[in-house]
Amino acid sequence: MSLEGQLRDQKSLRAVTGRTADWGELAKDCVAFANATGGQLLLGIEDGEDQPPAGQRIPAELPDTLRRKLAERTVNVTVLPDVVTAANGGEFVALRVPRSLAVASTADGRYYLRVSDQSRPVTGDDVQRLTNERAARPWETLTTLEVPRSEADPAQRTHLLHDLRASDRVKPSVKEKTDDELLDHYQLAQGPWLTHLGVLCIGRQHQRAQLASAPVIQFIKFDERGEKVNKLVWDDHTLSPIALIEAVWAEVPDFRERYELPDGLYRQHVPAFDEVVVRELLVNALVHRPYTQRGDIFLNLYPDRLEVVNPGPLPLGVTPQNVLHTTVRRNEHLARLFHDLKMMEREGSGFDKVYEVLLSQGRPAPELSETHDRVQVTVRRRILAPRVIDFIARADQTHPLTQRERITLGLLAQHEAMTARELMAALELPTAEALAPWLKRLLDWQLVHSSGRTQAMRYFVAPDLLQTLDFQGTTTLKRIEPHRLAALVMEDLRRYPASAISAVHQRVGAEIHPKQIKRVIDELVSRGEVRFEGEKRWRRYWAT
Repeated sequence: MSLEGQLRDQKSLRAVTGRTADWGELAKDCVAFANATGGQLLLGIEDGEDQPPAGQRIPAELPDTLRRKLAERTVNVTVLPDVVTAANGGEFVALRVPRSLAVASTADGRYYLRVSDQSRPVTGDDVQRLTNERAARPWETLTTLEVPRSEADPAQRTHLLHDLRASDRVKPSVKEKTDDELLDHYQLAQGPWLTHLGVLCIGRQHQRAQLASAPVIQFIKFDERGEKVNKLVWDDHTLSPIALIEAVWAEVPDFRERYELPDGLYRQHVPAFDEVVVRELLVNALVHRPYTQRGDIFLNLYPDRLEVVNPGPLPLGVTPQNVLHTTVRRNEHLARLFHDLKMMEREGSGFDKVYEVLLSQGRPAPELSETHDRVQVTVRRRILAPRVIDFIARADQTHPLTQRERITLGLLAQHEAMTARELMAALELPTAEALAPWLKRLLDWQLVHSSGRTQAMRYFVAPDLLQTLDFQGTTTLKRIEPHRLAALVMEDLRRYPASAISAVHQRVGAEIHPKQIKRVIDELVSRGEVRFEGEKRWRRYWAT
């Protein structure tokens, strides 16, 4: 399987040997990697493959030819070719392209940037943006404040290091590092000093305030007439970005309002603003903002919507039209830290998760807009189609839906029908052929039906299926997500208070592993949503 993406590309050996060699195309890709975060070109592995042809041999002179040809065709680009032998005995060239210290270009003055799995041209005003945004050293690794690492806040430092060592996303070899080595590994410190990232995450209040661009969050609530009725501000720099997310969620009471849907099969209580959505939007605002630019993050709450406003434009290469499929990390080291703390998915912006949750709750997809100095994401409070909640939950139990399939099913369930062209626009896809991974299995399972041909083809969910939830196939809860299982457990305890964990297990789903039920109940207890009395096998649970 191909692993092409932000940090890797693959090309046939024909692209660099013989009459078919395309040195201009290879130079373009090298410039794109050098202007982004660096990357690797695997020469001799075909697209869609993970190994070279068995028995393939690399000409001895090819590495030197690569250095010479690319040096002639690029500016500010370094290439480091190595001949590698794969497990099947075939050889290929691993061409490493480090991040350039200055803006890279082709010899004829063209600029490119690696965005997801494509090398995209940079033209017009975006060339100036590339120059301004891309300093020789990332903002995160600078040590201009000269804060000694020994002056870090001891409580924040201890807590962060503990969470990193407890994370299953951190390699065992990294967990074994000493505290100082772990700070160096995550670019929180360099030599005797804390980096800007270190000051941001484990610094003291006065140190964080000296950064000037340390994040400030304002929550403002408006009434129906657009007048302010409440305001909360986190502007004293006592909290790191990691702690800010927890503080905002805990201190804004409006985020815990819920709807009661008496006819719901699996979710009778739906949050006004889902915790997953709010946290994802906050994480994106903190991780992807330009820390070289001042400006507050605003959470504007209206009766019908929540607006999250972040200073600065989207990262170069990302637009409101391609946000579902494009990955550009403006703050690489902060993104890695958040990923390893399990606060975000590093290979995505989090927007796909926001789409999935909102659509599965019968709400409209998020709305993204951009101006020259800010980005705004709007999520609607109103549930347009309450029946979609039970429909998606039941479909997910009956069939092993992927995230893409849940998004597609949620879109179609909210509309009577959508043409291929409309669905392509909603999913930000370039061609009708690109719909296949999103639709094919849904059509095979007859969750979605179609009529017509090509881009005029209409896709729809059968109305009787939406009404009856009479799915074909064997229902299984083995793959149920934790937040859905938690909703089922809460509903069960509301109906059957003073229940033993074994009774909850049998009623919710005997096919679920008992440890999964216990983990969910323990999490609900820790959040204060469930209480218990008694010990061991006499313990009983109640919904609070």
